[in-house]
Amino acid sequence: MSMDPAQADAALARIVARFEALAPADLDRLHELYTEDAAFKDPFNEVQGLAAIRRIFGHMFDTLDGPRFVVTEAVARGGACWLAWDFHYRMRRGGRSAQTIRGASRLALAADGRIAVHRDYWDAAEELYEKLPLVGGLMRWLKRRARA
Repeated sequence: MSMDPAQADAALARIVARFEALAPADLDRLHELYTEDAAFKDPFNEVQGLAAIRRIFGHMFDTLDGPRFVVTEAVARGGACWLAWDFHYRMRRGGRSAQTIRGASRLALAADGRIAVHRDYWDAAEELYEKLPLVGGLMRWLKRRARA
């Protein structure tokens, strides 16, 4: 879907502001960000519909301490947007130190500026598994073995 550049920029600015301030209280207002039948995909989930997307964000708030997104770059072109972001969090169990996942999202916007398709791209092996105590050693060893 193609949007006027000014409309796309305004929609993207609103989306970035909402993601950077996202809190548990906002979960009941996700319909302001996403269409009812929006699709969402990340390395662990692939869902369709607002209720399923709400469950993913709810799980994030239930299992992590202080999760927050910091958008480092945002580009809109027509109805397509790209965000580069850092996701900061602490594991709720285990008292681990602060962690950061770096990734990107491609958003396809509906005519009203809400998100119709949200696809996250990030390397679960490097950004998550390598940081785990037992699995991390194996992942780092595999990475060394695979290097040219």
